[in-house]
Amino acid sequence: MSLLVVGSIGIDTIETPFGKAENVVGGSSIYISLASSYFAPPRLVGVAGDDFPKSAIELLKRKSVDMEGLEIIKGGKTFRWGGKYHLDFNVRDTLYTELNVFQSFNPKIPAAYKESEYVCLGNIDPVLQLRVLEQMTKPKLVVCDTMNFWIEGKLSELKKTLERIDVLLANDSEVKLLTKESNLFLAAKILRKMGPKILIIKKGEHGAILLTEKTTFITPAFPLESVFDPTGAGDSFAGGFIGWLAKTDDISDENLKRAVVYGSTIASFCVEKFSIDKLKELTHFEIETRYRAFRALTQFQE
Repeated sequence: MSLLVVGSIGIDTIETPFGKAENVVGGSSIYISLASSYFAPPRLVGVAGDDFPKSAIELLKRKSVDMEGLEIIKGGKTFRWGGKYHLDFNVRDTLYTELNVFQSFNPKIPAAYKESEYVCLGNIDPVLQLRVLEQMTKPKLVVCDTMNFWIEGKLSELKKTLERIDVLLANDSEVKLLTKESNLFLAAKILRKMGPKILIIKKGEHGAILLTEKTTFITPAFPLESVFDPTGAGDSFAGGFIGWLAKTDDISDENLKRAVVYGSTIASFCVEKFSIDKLKELTHFEIETRYRAFRALTQFQE
C-alpha cells in the first residue's frame, strides 16, 4: 500500500556520554522513511538546502524511498540542530537550532502522492500537518507525532489537526499536558475523544502503550547493553509502525499490536549507533530475529 511521509530534514551535531557525531544526517522524515522502507516503499516530502549530503539522497533512493517530494533550495542551508545528552538519556540540552530553509517550508504534495493510503506526519508545526491533510484525497490511516513545544505554543491549531488524524504518537508528559489530566489512562481517554481513535504513548526505555476503543496493549523496550544515540528513536518507531501497517494493509487491533512491536524493534536498532548509521545497514533477518525476541519477552505459560 502507498505510504506518504512528511517531516523535517536536518543536519545534526550530537554529543552523548559515549561520543560525538558532527554534521550527520537527521530529521523526522529521514528516520521515518528509512525505518518504514524495510516494510513498504515510502514517498518523502520535505525541504533541504543544497548542502544536504548527496550521499544521503542516494541512500534513500537505494532504500526505495520515492524522492519526488524532496525540495532542494539552491543556495539554501538545511535545518541544523545540535544537542547534548546526559548520562540519563531522558535529559537533553539543545545547543543550537537553525531553521534555515525549514523556516519557510510549505509542504507541496505531488499529484502522484495525493492518493496515498497511509500518511505519517512527523513532528512539525500542526499548521503544516493540517496543510498536508488538506491536500490528500482520502487516506486510510493518518499517523501524527507532536511535542510539548506545539502543545504549549499552538494548541488551537494542534486541536484542529487532531480532529483529522487516526493515530497520535505522544509521550506521558505530552498526553497529560494536552488534556490537563494527571492520570495517564484518564488523559488517554480524554485525548481519544479529541479526534485520534488510536493513541500510542511512547515511554522511551520503558516501552510503549497502545490504546484503542477495545484494546490496551503494553510492550517493553528491548533490553540493550549499549545505547549510543536516542535522537531518532521516536521517529524510527513511527516508521516501523506505519511501515508494517502499510505492508499488511490491516489496521485491526491485533495487527496494531504487531505494528507497535515492529516499531519498537526498529527503534531499538536505531539507538545502537549515531544518526542513521544503524538504520541504513539493517537486514530483514536482523529485524525478524529481534521481533521474535521481543515477542518472547512477554510470553509465559500458566
